[in-house]
Amino acid sequence: MGSRKGTSFLLPVLLLLTVGSVAPLGECRCHRPPAIFNFGDSNSDTGGLQAGLGLVIGLPNGRRFPGGPTGRFSDGRLVIDFLCQSLNMRYLSPYLEALGSDFRTGANFAIAGSATLPRNVPFSLVIQVLQFLRFRARSLELVAKGSSNLINEEGFQNALYTFDIGQNDLSRMFRNGLSYSQVVEGIPSVLDEIRGAIKASVGKSFFHGISYSSVLLQMIYERGGKHFWVHGTGPLGCLPQKLAVHKKEGSDLDSFGCLASYNNASKFFNDGLTALCDELRKELQNATIVYTDMYAIKYDLIADYTKYGFENPLMTCCGYGGPPYNYNVNITCGNAASQACADGSKYISWDGVHYSEAANAVAASKILSTYYSKPPVNFESFCLK
Repeated sequence: MGSRKGTSFLLPVLLLLTVGSVAPLGECRCHRPPAIFNFGDSNSDTGGLQAGLGLVIGLPNGRRFPGGPTGRFSDGRLVIDFLCQSLNMRYLSPYLEALGSDFRTGANFAIAGSATLPRNVPFSLVIQVLQFLRFRARSLELVAKGSSNLINEEGFQNALYTFDIGQNDLSRMFRNGLSYSQVVEGIPSVLDEIRGAIKASVGKSFFHGISYSSVLLQMIYERGGKHFWVHGTGPLGCLPQKLAVHKKEGSDLDSFGCLASYNNASKFFNDGLTALCDELRKELQNATIVYTDMYAIKYDLIADYTKYGFENPLMTCCGYGGPPYNYNVNITCGNAASQACADGSKYISWDGVHYSEAANAVAASKILSTYYSKPPVNFESFCLK
């Protein structure tokens, strides 16, 4: 794909990287952005883990972010930041951040390390959705009592609900020693959890005996949500962490040096997620459900890395050990013995798991092109009239 479309993304990328934190992107026509509520893992965590567990995720993380580190796992902005920026809106505040948060334009429930399963482990997808339901109920309660600068019922109905989760589920299964075929067998359970977050299914157990159907009418769609933006997972087998830890003699590497079995599992997951979105699109009346092919977007960065100005596509900027991956599981980014490269814009991978700001900018520009989305919906179409 990159050979056909790659060069057309370079100008938007430059715009994304140069504009300010809440400045318009190019010819942004969005004068009334929707509220955005995001659910996911570290790929879109804007400080939730730091706030929730009291951890300090400091430099070199966030060294390019306006104002310094905020708990993001990158040297700068994430894809979700660039998407918010494209609508001329503020970055999303973490739901768990007590001080300095601004929830007038939405909230971010994503937490690093999150997965869909197991359900009763913080901060699984179900727990994130339950946190949203409390946020929603409390907001409407306060609005009814006269509070201003909070999202009202109409705001929740017109909001955009974004999902970027599943990578950790695949990682966990491989880490637990499951074979490729066993991982594939476990993927439908992951997809069921995503379905449940959007539209709960009757008959499932929840929290060891509490009926999952008891929260049926509280799930997002049943409470008026109608705009959903769902990201597929990226090429797991191209992460330097996976290559450094799991590659063995005779590993099934593809033509770009990625673990083929891990990537095949990612593609199988994405095929199921695409089918799920197609199914929900038919089931949920008056709902917009957009699936975005993050695998194609991120794999293109690696396959055509020179086109985007990157070097050493499978090597981390911040890590330890040098070539080929600069990743050591005992000395990860932030460890006193780790080292960060001088110019992160030359690297796709920031720390072996997460992408650099430069790579996130390219990915965001591809998302905004609509070329990788099904259906090809313009992100600005969610702006309020």
